[in-house]
Amino acid sequence: MKTHEIGIIMNGVTGRMGTNQHLIRSILAIQIQGGIRVSDDEAIMPQPVLVGRNAEKLRHLSEAHGDLAWSTDLDNLLSDDRYSIYFDAQSTPLRHASVMKAIRAGKHVYCEKPVAMSTEQAMELYEAARDAGVKHGVVQDKLWLPGFLKLKYLIDTDYFGDILAVRGEFGYWVFPGEHQPAQRPSWNYRAADGGGIIFDMLCHWRYLIDNLFGNVISLTCLGANHIARRWDEHGAPYDADADDAAYATFITDRGVICHFNSSWCTRVRRDDLLTVQVDGAEGSAVAGLRECWVQHDAETPRPVWNPDVPNPIDFRAGWQPVPSNAGYDNAFKAQWELFLRHVVLDEPFRWGLREGAKGVQLAELGIESWRHRTWVDVPPLS
Repeated sequence: MKTHEIGIIMNGVTGRMGTNQHLIRSILAIQIQGGIRVSDDEAIMPQPVLVGRNAEKLRHLSEAHGDLAWSTDLDNLLSDDRYSIYFDAQSTPLRHASVMKAIRAGKHVYCEKPVAMSTEQAMELYEAARDAGVKHGVVQDKLWLPGFLKLKYLIDTDYFGDILAVRGEFGYWVFPGEHQPAQRPSWNYRAADGGGIIFDMLCHWRYLIDNLFGNVISLTCLGANHIARRWDEHGAPYDADADDAAYATFITDRGVICHFNSSWCTRVRRDDLLTVQVDGAEGSAVAGLRECWVQHDAETPRPVWNPDVPNPIDFRAGWQPVPSNAGYDNAFKAQWELFLRHVVLDEPFRWGLREGAKGVQLAELGIESWRHRTWVDVPPLS
């Protein structure tokens, strides 16, 4: 067996998302399966090294997963020829400087989103990577979730006819931390640390809408700071001054209206933490993270508005599940495999830093819309 070993510097993977989705369920899972099979006698095998600022956290993570290599010296790793890829899952304010340093060191780069704190910074990273001739990618994980792969199949097979509108509902109740520990880190709720749901989630909605329903050309967004006092990981109260909910409407170049509610202050009474309903002239669908339900025009009930009597229709009963005819891998792992094939085999990969910059742009425009309480056009990136 011919093995292409490829070293990956993994920065910021001591956090929840970095540990679970990128290290354990992606890179280590690829190792366990014997690498990425290229042919019957050829495979790509990632070799990670962990890097960060907290030696104790790095040591603990390393020991928990078979004594992985680790270091607190990023500069030394960037000068090490054994590692050709730099991955960044740090908090957003730290990302631009580290990714730029990696690009200048000649590393291919793959990073979480938002890729930077401004569109200008994000485009700087894209242009630097392009000029340096290094390969680059940005995590856009929801495109590989089973529910949205099923939804894309429906779109590709023209199940809906003309798509009229899309409604996304995302979020859950994040405990303020006073009586029960919060499920998200406290920096998410501090503006100075890069927190805020608009910056976090509109990056997701940009790539999801662009890839499924057409390019976003205008938007309006209303943010909110519903819970202004929270308690941090040490039980100390702090001012939570970042937006914790956003209510946004987007219009695409295909004329599709997409409305997305995003909130860390809502209790869930729907099928999943994220659901996206697509209404078309010939049918509708509701996609969650894993499942997708459909109702065709022929099976649509005929409701009549009458608030004086109990409604006789069981509206959920008229929906059918889209079968899972294919095997679905972890969404983060699926994109990691595509990126590693891109680096080693030069296969196409279109989810690069420019796509990441589009997400940052939409978040910035969402904040601008909220500030001025107006519709904002989305110009093409130069």
